[in-house]
Amino acid sequence: MHHWILAGLLVLAGMPANAADLIDFWDTPRHGGNSFNRLPPDQAYFDALKSYDASWVRLSYDKWQPAKRDFLLSNADDYQGLAASDLRQLVEVLDRAHAAGLKVVITPLSLPGMRWAQNNQGRFDDRLWHDKRFWTQSARFWRDVALALKDHPAIAAYNLVNEPAPEKQGDLAEHADLARMKQWYAREQGGPRDLPALYRQLVAAIREVDGKTPVMVDAGWYAAADAFGYWPAALEDERVLYSVHMYEPYAATSAPNLARREPYAYPGPAPFAGKTQQWDAGQVARYLQQPVDWADAIKLPRSRLVVGEFGCMRRLPGCRQYLEDVLTVLDRQQLHWAFYSFREDSWDGMDYELGSAKVPWRYWQAIDTGAPDPLVRKAAAEFEPIRRRLQPGITP
Repeated sequence: MHHWILAGLLVLAGMPANAADLIDFWDTPRHGGNSFNRLPPDQAYFDALKSYDASWVRLSYDKWQPAKRDFLLSNADDYQGLAASDLRQLVEVLDRAHAAGLKVVITPLSLPGMRWAQNNQGRFDDRLWHDKRFWTQSARFWRDVALALKDHPAIAAYNLVNEPAPEKQGDLAEHADLARMKQWYAREQGGPRDLPALYRQLVAAIREVDGKTPVMVDAGWYAAADAFGYWPAALEDERVLYSVHMYEPYAATSAPNLARREPYAYPGPAPFAGKTQQWDAGQVARYLQQPVDWADAIKLPRSRLVVGEFGCMRRLPGCRQYLEDVLTVLDRQQLHWAFYSFREDSWDGMDYELGSAKVPWRYWQAIDTGAPDPLVRKAAAEFEPIRRRLQPGITP
């Protein structure tokens, strides 16, 4: 018997009968981190995240070395089946997360017809959003994944795709006003840019083989917090979680800002939606109120909302305050969240345990040579807003 099957049976034997239902995991606020590493995480990685009392990890595998062109997909240009050796490696990583006591949300960055830009010479891949042939391939892919992983005890949800953006080349401006978004969706509904319709097709394919595992869906426009607003209703499946990401104002929180002669500060004025706005705790709260208002309007329980990513450049002087302001809202609204990112081995920008100093050259050398990340982490001041909420009873 495979060791994770045995371990899962032992865990379940000690639980009440109703605790085995995976949707129950999401009935109370869950806090965790994102893993977008270039090397498959080892046991020490998951143990370290668990040591902060995280309960889940949002796991992407697209940076790992694939057997063929694209990890697990084999080829995002023409999906024909899961890459067997990639699947074995993914299961081994899931085993480690389970051994650490963490739940996992599997999160592909690519689907058939939508190869992640960083694996596509920096080009945005729009094929999924104008050719439903790739919808069919994506449904087959998710059916295959669900069939392979549905019984793994680490799995807490399938996040169908990270940060979809059917609107990007579809004539809808990012952060357009709600009336414009609804007008756009009325025009596109039923076509290949209809994100809720794609999700319905993917969920239906999963449910052919897996009737219970929760599904997580990101809003459009790269999971923008205002992009669920044009959805007229939730999906029909009651085991769906709805996720947004929070990096606004992106002009201030992102890497290009630090290269500016005079970087935008937080709090302070920053470009957003075609104009300059003052961003502070109040504006953060107003912006993040939008998915909550949408959920309330369609009578979706608060427990089905997730902020699947949030963060800012750790070397931005106001980053700690930004994290504090975002987390204050998320906790007040009792939302699930996962910070970006935990011990990323290919980019240090939002690795808060590293503090505010530049990383040494050996970090970049390890990336160039494919070696493991050589840096030692600790709970630096920049990480404190996150650590304090993961471990509320522990004094640093």
